[in-house]
Amino acid sequence: LKCEIYIILILVFFPPFFQCRGQITVTQSPSITAQPGQEVRINCKTSSKMNNGDELAWYLQKPGEAPKLLIYWATNRFTGTPSRFSGSGSNIDHGNDFTLTISGVQTEDTGDYYCLSGHWINSKAVLTQ
Repeated sequence: LKCEIYIILILVFFPPFFQCRGQITVTQSPSITAQPGQEVRINCKTSSKMNNGDELAWYLQKPGEAPKLLIYWATNRFTGTPSRFSGSGSNIDHGNDFTLTISGVQTEDTGDYYCLSGHWINSKAVLTQ
């Protein structure tokens, strides 16, 4: 009985520390066509707001190649990613809207862009693309 009382008290007085998170989904912009030199924005929305420690990354996959990491932690350019690529949105303020911007798109930027969401659920990393 004491155990049950303690559990109830914890849930009543400290609810922010407990969270249930099921399957996470991500929704991206539809196909985009652009002319060289234009600014391109690709949006990604996660079904669950991001927590501090969750991951949002952007990848570019060209035909016949493995995906290449462009942006990690929503806004950080990976080594070798050209400066025309930038990410916005935040996992620190519990956001769920993220954008990849290509300033001055080039023909070599053609490919499939993916956002990948990484969440901790029940102490396990769950990745959704």
